Amino acid sequence: MSDNTSKTREELFAFLDGLGIAHKTVDHAPVFTVAESVALRDAIPGGHTKNLFIKDKKDRYFLLTVEENAEVDLKQVHTIIGGSGRVSFGRAEKLMEYLGVIPGAVTAFGAINDIGGNVTFVLDADLMAEEIINCHPLSNDATTSIASGDLIRFMEATGHKPLVLKVTS
Repeated sequence: MSDNTSKTREELFAFLDGLGIAHKTVDHAPVFTVAESVALRDAIPGGHTKNLFIKDKKDRYFLLTVEENAEVDLKQVHTIIGGSGRVSFGRAEKLMEYLGVIPGAVTAFGAINDIGGNVTFVLDADLMAEEIINCHPLSNDATTSIASGDLIRFMEATGHKPLVLKVTS
């Protein structure tokens, strides 16, 4: 998949609408880090996410979606997610190729662009305990709120069976 086939925000919303999934989006200035997005907390309730695009020693790719302040032990997480050996961060080129997003805009909604099934999506169990999950809608200048159960429905509709695992400490 090349980056010119990546879905737009509008296509994402149309896909969610087609599934009957309620969503609400707040536009804001682009944010590239969790620290930059803290000011949005009062305006956007629910669990806010941090996403780690990683690969294992066999070049299998994973997207870990966790609560924004959670810590992930990158030296041990491979044992939880079924990776082969320690993980490292995936390259920006693969992030664009597989999920259709740039660093700073990484999101679980990128599943809509992973038509080849190249990425295993891992949702942290603690995050999924939240009623509402907030993710970027394929760009970092907005935040989309969706029910946690609907996030799983969305991923399954894109052909992915997300793993819900406790990956944070």
